[in-house]
Amino acid sequence: GVGPSDVSPDEGVVEDLPLIDEKAVEQLTEGLISHYLPDLQRSKSALQELTQNQVVLLETLEQEISKFKECNSIVDINALFSEAKHYHNKLVNIRNEMMMLHEKTSKLKVSGINI
Repeated sequence: GVGPSDVSPDEGVVEDLPLIDEKAVEQLTEGLISHYLPDLQRSKSALQELTQNQVVLLETLEQEISKFKECNSIVDINALFSEAKHYHNKLVNIRNEMMMLHEKTSKLKVSGINI
């Protein structure tokens, strides 16, 4: 007898598929594209503008960073100058003390005391 296992699962499938209308597919595709394309184009231009703004922002940040680096180097130079001034004052004081000691020793020699 003929049981359920004797019937092929693919049998009748091809006949059940409707004929594909190429024109209908083309019209549906155009409709779908025309529906989504404007939004996609707006998104694309918005992304391009955003990318350009990010490039400008990055360049500005790099300029600001270089300004900060220059400021730091100026602060370092100022510290160096103030340190140099401090040591210069110390040297002047030492020289003055040496001149004073030289004068005292000279006066002692004149008085007849040998050092």
